[in-house]
Amino acid sequence: MKIFKILTKSAICFAVSTGFLSLSANAQKAVNLTDPEIASIAVTANQIDIDYAKIAEKKSKDANVINFAQTMAKDHQSVIDQAVALVKKLGVTPKDNSTSKSLKAGEAKTVKLLNSKSGKAFDKAYIDNEVGYHKAVIKEVETALIPDAQNAELKNLLQTVLPVLKSHLSHAEMVQKEVNK
Repeated sequence: MKIFKILTKSAICFAVSTGFLSLSANAQKAVNLTDPEIASIAVTANQIDIDYAKIAEKKSKDANVINFAQTMAKDHQSVIDQAVALVKKLGVTPKDNSTSKSLKAGEAKTVKLLNSKSGKAFDKAYIDNEVGYHKAVIKEVETALIPDAQNAELKNLLQTVLPVLKSHLSHAEMVQKEVNK
């Protein structure tokens, strides 16, 4: 049983890190991300977490997990709405890039993993993914997106969203402790 838990956790960590390892590598290689690329990454990352939340809302029976998923869907949709309003105001068209493509590829693997689980195994897989995902997103926002943002309003939006992401991480870690009991 202990080996199974370790393997399951490793599979989830791999699925989460797949998209973000290449995201970090891309951030290190890139001279600078452009504002349209940052907008694309922001919208993509938020949409991915909404997609994960929708799966959790359908599959989980755990009230804490469902509540967390509903919060993720609502909060991340709000960020997308703000980002879309800003890019329209600025006349910026989000530009797909290697980072946003990498995020989408990582999502496909994680969705497949989540859909293969049920019951408590699903709850654990979902919440472990959320902890890893939020840690990775926070790191990228802090180390790449905010520093590279040229437009002051875009930079401000990212800086405003950062505490929300950190609160999501704390919430996810709290739910993770409950799920692991």
